[in-house]
Amino acid sequence: MVLVPDPSTFQVLPWADRTGWMLCDVYFGTGQPMPLDGRGLLRRTLADLAEAGYDFLAGLEVEFSVVIRSAEELAPENAGFTPPPPPVSVFERGYQFLSEVRLDGMGPTLEALRDALRDVGLPPRSIEDEWGPGQIEITYGPMEGLAAADAMVLFRSAVKAICQRRGLLASFMCWPALPNFFPCGWHLHESLVDAATGANAFVSDTDLLTALGRQFVAGLLESAPAMAVFGDPTLNAYARFRPYSFAPDRVAWAADNRGALIRVQGGPGDPGTHVENRLGEPAANPYFWLAANVAAGLDGIARAAEPPPIVTGDPYAAEGALLPQSLGEAVEALAASGVYRAAFGDALVDYLVMMKRFEIEIHAQAEDRSSWEMAEYFETF
Repeated sequence: MVLVPDPSTFQVLPWADRTGWMLCDVYFGTGQPMPLDGRGLLRRTLADLAEAGYDFLAGLEVEFSVVIRSAEELAPENAGFTPPPPPVSVFERGYQFLSEVRLDGMGPTLEALRDALRDVGLPPRSIEDEWGPGQIEITYGPMEGLAAADAMVLFRSAVKAICQRRGLLASFMCWPALPNFFPCGWHLHESLVDAATGANAFVSDTDLLTALGRQFVAGLLESAPAMAVFGDPTLNAYARFRPYSFAPDRVAWAADNRGALIRVQGGPGDPGTHVENRLGEPAANPYFWLAANVAAGLDGIARAAEPPPIVTGDPYAAEGALLPQSLGEAVEALAASGVYRAAFGDALVDYLVMMKRFEIEIHAQAEDRSSWEMAEYFETF
């Protein structure tokens, strides 16, 4: 393989001495694109969308956990592949949502994150303390599709580096197996722009969404079980799909309701109207995740699909198929997905299915599955 640097992504890292950072695209030695390259996949999927006459905008809303790394002596026999997770202590008390006291307790670290992200061209839209101990949410306004995915990669890298230099560990693992910790999500805000006019293609003068917006939502809902592999690629993520948890548990959509899988924000005449997909976890590959949303939405548009009735009451009591309750269920849905095989190709789908089935098998053989998840995901992600 050949890695081809993309100069437009070059950054000088302000926290590292004379160090640059740059993303690359992956090709075979023949010059042919590598079919498993996520960045190339998203670029091709966005090109399909452009052929239909639309551009894609995405806003990032990402939760993660920060803990204090305790002193440790890592024995050589534990220093190999997937070493045990490091010992940690709580960075800040939890269970005080949006508390000024909690926020101030994390102030010096959050200020360092804010400044570092600004210096690499990613000034946050907002930073807040979330529900769990040391749980933080950072949001960004809308960005063009490929730029949004690139931003997610640089964002996670910057957050982990800044925290590590302060004796902390930032983890994007969905649900760390630590007492009293709370699961983290990655909520993807998305809309389409009419390439000819520059107008938001989801805005209706009279309805919640345009017909095209409804078709896009229908595609997201119909492909949701298979899409979960892209949005929730770890075994750890699926326990969060439970009632009354601020995470969805079934395939449904609603207007401005955080319990629904697809949440529509905005309304008639609102230029900021968009949909929020609440399926994903913060460890997701951003290129696969955004491409999966675009491909599913495009499928709904191509078929002029109509979504099921919108939920106006309790989304956890609404009709609708349950979301996959395990990575295994999601993988089987992806293996059978005609939508993603047509959009991404059999090679990529079969590769991901093979890799995830192997991961599921190894997890099942572990004596302590929770410990396996912590060793596999906590420090790495």
